[in-house]
Amino acid sequence: MPVAKVHRISASAPNDVSGIAASIAAGRIDPKGVVAVLGKTEGNGLVNDFSRGMATTALLRLFERHLPQAAAAQICLVMSGGTEGGMAPHWILFERAEGEGGASPALAIGRAHTPALPFEQLGRLGEVDQVAGGVRAAMRDAGIADAADVHFVQIKCPLLTAQRVAEAEARGASVATRDTLKSMGLSRAASALGAAVALGEIDRAAITEAQVGTDWSLWSGRTSTSAGIELTNHEIVVLGMSPAWSGPLAIDHAVMQDGIDIEPVRGALKRLGLGAPGQIDAAQRSRLVALLAKAEASHDGRLRGHRHTMLDDSDIASTRHARAFVCGALAGLVGHAEIYVSGGAEHQGPDGGGPVAVIVDRG
Repeated sequence: MPVAKVHRISASAPNDVSGIAASIAAGRIDPKGVVAVLGKTEGNGLVNDFSRGMATTALLRLFERHLPQAAAAQICLVMSGGTEGGMAPHWILFERAEGEGGASPALAIGRAHTPALPFEQLGRLGEVDQVAGGVRAAMRDAGIADAADVHFVQIKCPLLTAQRVAEAEARGASVATRDTLKSMGLSRAASALGAAVALGEIDRAAITEAQVGTDWSLWSGRTSTSAGIELTNHEIVVLGMSPAWSGPLAIDHAVMQDGIDIEPVRGALKRLGLGAPGQIDAAQRSRLVALLAKAEASHDGRLRGHRHTMLDDSDIASTRHARAFVCGALAGLVGHAEIYVSGGAEHQGPDGGGPVAVIVDRG
């Protein structure tokens, strides 16, 4: 019976994979079982954030020392740039092993790689459909038949560059936008809607192209998407609970209605056995394996009736403000800031809020 293992390892730089290498050498991680790596790197999280590519290259080189090149390429590498505020750079490795006994149902992990996305489909219904198919494939890989058992979908999606726009236009195709920064949001948006379709949260027939990146009434409560320059396809990781898996790990999710809405996250922690009226204590903290979240500045410029200036800052992108803000709110709840907070939550949770996933060792 498959058993999921999750390893959270600190990083001192975007290319610092020494902690992972040490865990492999000590036998704590079997590289043959690694399905995906999520990384928080200290870049700006924007189009020119090359810390993501640096991290991806370092990880690939590490795994290629232990695996055939084709096998290493199958590992989903989802790098999220930006560790503003107190957020700590780190890696989260998802490993699939075989074991006997243990609690069931348990955390189940699946992955999928889509084909390269034609650049003219980015931010459009073509991307929605490609991602929906990819999420379904990742669910099959995890052995999850019922979408209700999926608690989190993490997607790495592409963006447009000037060169990619020119390539599409040379073929006589038009792109959704020539603004490379705007393309990040459109790609995240279309990817989130695709996941929502696969999870049964939104009817595909109800989505029009004009709603992508504009209609915030459409959203997924279990999806996180992150755009990057380092790929042209989608890398998709599905996390859920399955009776076909065993082991000590369990996952639950919550939806924050805004950046300070920590009570739903407290509820998810409690459902997993980490209940506390305030900040969880050191013993409970040691059982918190990973905390994944989305962050977004609300588009109306308000937070519980008060004005915020995240959208008006011409020096710092609103996604950077939101990441730091939400990480701080969640850190106050769990007692540390090694939290995977991804910015840009288009169609990922309600406007100004976002989905959160909690992975816990049930001991």
